[in-house]
Amino acid sequence: MPTSALHANLGQHQALSPRLQQAVRLLQMSSADFVQALSETLQRNPFLEADSADETLVDLSDGASGEPAASAAAEASPAPSNGPDWGDGLPGSSRSGGRAGDDDDGSWMDTMAVETSLAAHLHAQIDLLNIPARDRALAKVVVESLDDDGYLREPLDALIDEGAIEPSPLPEEMRIALCRVQSLEPAGVGARSVQEALLLQLPGIVLPDQRELARRIVSDHLDRLAARDTPGLARSLQRPAQEIEQACARIRQFDPRPGWRFSATRVQYVTPDVIVRKQRGAWTASLNMAIVPKLRMNRVIEELYRTRCRRGNNGELATHLLEARWTLRNVEQRFATIMDVAEAIIERQHAFLDYGPMAMKPLCLREIAEKIGVHESTVSRVTNNKYMATPSGTFELKYFFSRPMATASGGSCSPTALRGLVKTMIEAEQPEAPLSDADITRMLARQGLMVARRTITKYRQGMRFEAAERRYRAG
Repeated sequence: MPTSALHANLGQHQALSPRLQQAVRLLQMSSADFVQALSETLQRNPFLEADSADETLVDLSDGASGEPAASAAAEASPAPSNGPDWGDGLPGSSRSGGRAGDDDDGSWMDTMAVETSLAAHLHAQIDLLNIPARDRALAKVVVESLDDDGYLREPLDALIDEGAIEPSPLPEEMRIALCRVQSLEPAGVGARSVQEALLLQLPGIVLPDQRELARRIVSDHLDRLAARDTPGLARSLQRPAQEIEQACARIRQFDPRPGWRFSATRVQYVTPDVIVRKQRGAWTASLNMAIVPKLRMNRVIEELYRTRCRRGNNGELATHLLEARWTLRNVEQRFATIMDVAEAIIERQHAFLDYGPMAMKPLCLREIAEKIGVHESTVSRVTNNKYMATPSGTFELKYFFSRPMATASGGSCSPTALRGLVKTMIEAEQPEAPLSDADITRMLARQGLMVARRTITKYRQGMRFEAAERRYRAG
């Protein structure tokens, strides 16, 4: 008979406590995810409450020890500015001269623009047309078939049965309905191709000669227009290169997707976690207080639990209380760590703040980790999805980190600085003599920067610069 045996193996392994697991999870979240997670915790945990009046980061006193922990992030908040007071005159400001709450004057929200969809915008124009009801209905069938770009991707014949109009419309009626839609604003709507969208916008060109030249370019030479082949267009159309360039520049002002301005898709703007300012000649960082949650312990619920429920069988409430205490401490730890990393980055990259990307220094996670006394993985979590607002723009924290690239003099250069140098060279080139990637490589080599041509190509494409032959402009 088979026998079973038990074996004991001794070993060591690391395990994170629930509190540390929560701290790591909160630390690596973006600002939006962090706010959402705290909102969910606030809704389910009776021991936490929002504190809209308190200006501190969080109230960390849990009532047990009676010693509230100091908030490092709150201490890092910026000092009051002596600049202009923008509160006066803002909508809803208590110091505004108008009567915001007066029904006779109306609310300031009544003056805000209302977002309109493309279909609603076109329907409103169709309703103003002096046409029979049947023609109006057919035009609206076409409108409802447009996509977000404002294009009609379906054949007209496929729309005949969609409107449930009796008697069924003839193909000629549908073509007339499409022409009516194409005459509406924005110009180009109802097109069935990019070429047709551009042709519908040609009436916007005032000069007749330039309009006719633009029509010929769009109708017969759209591929050369896309390739910016000005010399080829000049030869094919037998027109001066300067006139060709002017017509092409006018065409490029057209909107190839006229429906986008009414698209329901909204741009997700980045909210910075840290704001960098120069005060008294030194760069300083402060938390963006707009993303700092106002959270504290609910003293009433905590006291009721301590006096009436603590000795009973209330395991769920005890879990909630423990979670509330962990959350408050982990929130403070998150912002304190972000501030430590941001201040260490500023100390290392202050030249970037003064002079721009070409002054960026090589920087690795280990340097910042040793500076603030944490593990590299902690710095890695902080630098992902956290943003710093500077006078030069808003950047993700990991933007300031890059491996060193050796130079001919024995020093090192940051790839970010190299990209900035390549950008400066391309922007300073002569339009009639654009720099090729090989030209840029040779110019950098003369400055002691040995970079492969394919690396320059990668940097150029990443900055969305076209190849040299497409950047050519006739003099």
